[in-house]
Amino acid sequence: MAVTVGSAARLGLGTLRRLPPPSRPLLRPGTAPAGIVHLGLGAFHRAHQAVYTEEAMARAGGDWGIVGVAPRSTDVVEALAAQDNLFSVTTTSAAGCDTRVVGSLTGVRHGAGDPAAVVALLADPAIRVVTLTVTEKAYQLDPATGRLRPDREVAADLRTDRPPATVPGLLLRGLLARAAAQGPPLALVSCDNLPANGHRLRGLVEQSLAYARAPEPLVGWIQAAVTFPGTMVDRIVPASTPQTLATARRALGVADLAAVTAEPYRQWVIEDDFPGGRPAWEHAGAVLTADAGPWERLKLRALNGVHSATAYLGALAGRETVADALALPHLATVLRRLLAEDVAASFTPPEGVSVVAYGEEVLARFANPAIHHRTLQVAIDGSQKLPQRVLHTIADLRARGRSARWAALVVAAWVRFALGYADDGAALPLSDPLAGRIRAALAAAPDTPAGAVDALLALREVFPAEVAEDDEVRADVTDWLTALERHGVAATLAGAR
Repeated sequence: MAVTVGSAARLGLGTLRRLPPPSRPLLRPGTAPAGIVHLGLGAFHRAHQAVYTEEAMARAGGDWGIVGVAPRSTDVVEALAAQDNLFSVTTTSAAGCDTRVVGSLTGVRHGAGDPAAVVALLADPAIRVVTLTVTEKAYQLDPATGRLRPDREVAADLRTDRPPATVPGLLLRGLLARAAAQGPPLALVSCDNLPANGHRLRGLVEQSLAYARAPEPLVGWIQAAVTFPGTMVDRIVPASTPQTLATARRALGVADLAAVTAEPYRQWVIEDDFPGGRPAWEHAGAVLTADAGPWERLKLRALNGVHSATAYLGALAGRETVADALALPHLATVLRRLLAEDVAASFTPPEGVSVVAYGEEVLARFANPAIHHRTLQVAIDGSQKLPQRVLHTIADLRARGRSARWAALVVAAWVRFALGYADDGAALPLSDPLAGRIRAALAAAPDTPAGAVDALLALREVFPAEVAEDDEVRADVTDWLTALERHGVAATLAGAR
């Protein structure tokens, strides 16, 4: 029986026959047994790993259906459950749109609402891969040191017997249950934008086990049976809006309340270390490698760093979307100098890859007018993103005795954004886990560019000592912030040398 939303029938198994043939799933939903659990059921996962996995199963078979877990939000779980776990991805560009329903999800769970079910899934012998897209915040790791710094909720999960309510708590309980049952080996795969994300996920698990004082035999089993392949993921997936849902409805002829939109480009680089097997992701275009590190650094610095630069400068200039921001006079020129003079000089890219050429492709993608990626959305959680996206570039350049002037502009734009107002005086929201600390530091500082820079560079949770105590870096950030304060973004970019 078809459920309706307004006057339109709802996407689901009962309405698949109504879809245009090119929009139907590549495999019959629900026919592939579950082999993967995914934590973090947001738009990015649905437009990235879920798509790769469906294509891999369609071309090479396998029992790799995905059970998606939303750790906190119930909205996406309710929407997908009402649609028999189906959703659509609309690929959009200036040339037009293409919408297809994806059928790789075999179930959905709400982590906070039923943690016991999630723990049981993680211990289930049929599950051989666990992937995560939970953002930097959920790891509870210091971005500068990688040390576990559990908040009250995580500490309660790790030190008490209460039902787990956090990602570290769910992972710990699931792994301990799997170890107690001596289940099959497992791969835990971070798909978050973190440097050495596999290493960081291993650190989270190992430090959580130590903090929880887990029994040594179970710890030993986990150390021997669980791997942590590193990855690099890439696809621009804006937050869904009413327009996203309207586009899907027009394309499908039915309502999809879990629809997402994405750019045409996508990439997934995966370290091939899966003791329990894996989908044939290479048949869907993924790159399997022994070391994802160079690819991670390429993406974090040449794409994510440029994305953050565009978002902060664009938001300050009153531009709503990344594409709008990139149209600012002189911004593309400044970003090209950031790429060529700072990013390309800071690390060794994957063999055969030109950072400058990669950067040009990045700028072309950002200019896609069909991707309405809001600058304020990209600007979220800057204290968590800045170390990986920009500060590592600065640290590596300074270690080589080189200037990091263009990367310092990005830091200055973040400081200016944190001050809370755009060039026209409009208020800017600071959505950041350290928002309280940032505001307090700025309030206590002298009301000058140098005072603001000194206050925020003192946040060791964000700025490592080698960056914060570098006089040249501090002077460059202060110079840029002074220009932004006095002249605004447009004039600063026009006079940038």
